[in-house]
Amino acid sequence: MTGMTDVPAPLLPPTRTLLGPGPSDVSPSVLQALAKPTVGHLDPSFLAAMDEIRRMLRTVMGTRNELTFPMSGTGSSGMETCLVNLIEPGDRVLVGVNGVFGTRMVDVAERCGAEVRAVEGEWGRALSPEAFREAAAGEPFALLCAVHAETSTGVSQQIPPLREVADDLGALLLVDCVTSLAGTPVELDLWGVDAAYSGTQKCLSCPPGLSPISFSARAEERLRARSKKVQSWYLDLTLVASYWGSERVYHHTAPINMLYGLHEALRLVLEEGLEERCARHRQNGRALWAGLEALGLELAVPEAERLPQLTAVRVPDGIDEARVRRDLLEAFGIEIGAGLGPMRGQVWRIGLMGAGSTRKNVTLCLSALSSVLADQGFALRGDPLAAAAGV
Repeated sequence: MTGMTDVPAPLLPPTRTLLGPGPSDVSPSVLQALAKPTVGHLDPSFLAAMDEIRRMLRTVMGTRNELTFPMSGTGSSGMETCLVNLIEPGDRVLVGVNGVFGTRMVDVAERCGAEVRAVEGEWGRALSPEAFREAAAGEPFALLCAVHAETSTGVSQQIPPLREVADDLGALLLVDCVTSLAGTPVELDLWGVDAAYSGTQKCLSCPPGLSPISFSARAEERLRARSKKVQSWYLDLTLVASYWGSERVYHHTAPINMLYGLHEALRLVLEEGLEERCARHRQNGRALWAGLEALGLELAVPEAERLPQLTAVRVPDGIDEARVRRDLLEAFGIEIGAGLGPMRGQVWRIGLMGAGSTRKNVTLCLSALSSVLADQGFALRGDPLAAAAGV
């Protein structure tokens, strides 16, 4: 018959161990939650689940902010949500740039019509408060933006000192928490953060598709005081908040089953305990570092500025970077990430996030990496498993 095509077989994705920069391995109970019966986006049972998601998110993000909920979209939609709601054309915005996602914030802010000034720093190093002050040159700004956990480099940025800088500039403080949330402490209220966004596919161990955001009372006041409408209808928090709030005003059809998954992922975080979860990430990260260094590999970020959940490892001279990743995937079913930007071809990025941050995965990664490096003639210096076990 005209128009007939071959019907493909049902999807059978391979089983991988996801040890890259995201997505991370998903807990079985989260996958089961995704398969629960779909209901309407205004069904009473779903509205109750939405309220529970908001309460759990506030706990995990360390805030009492009323305007806290997941946006429908990946982490970059959270970034864009924060920027389009807080920026009006002509606003002056200061952005820390020491990796891909600081660079992306600059791009999005410019598209919002902001006058953007980048605080340029070395990729693989944190930015100092003094660097922000120097770039600002004593001028006022509407917004100061920083990446708490730079996914492209594995750098951890200290946020509390930036609150004082933002105050001196008259700025709101906006923070990217995509890779940090539920893996390292995030304390929005304690740190004085005005707006933050994250993603579900990193340390929350939920599939990609949602982006938790949170706005302080000061950020809400800025939003209400806008002279023009938010440039994006879909991301306009004055509209979306009416659906997540008590009014339940229809805005868009929420991704019901993705929110089921997030509900279960947040429940698992709180069941484990935030302190315990962060300690687990910290211990497994340190064990991985010890094993990598025992192999004779160099870590790209100084320990004091290093994320435990995402490690950048320098590619040794004479080693085919892409072949190592391919061999890990084909022989061991392990995915690790390549470098981005100036670090492309120079580092691997190894993630131990959420459900994937386990002693078993540390051992698996080190054993497999030892094997594929040896295949390329790399001289292994020590016993990585013994070094990791010591941690």
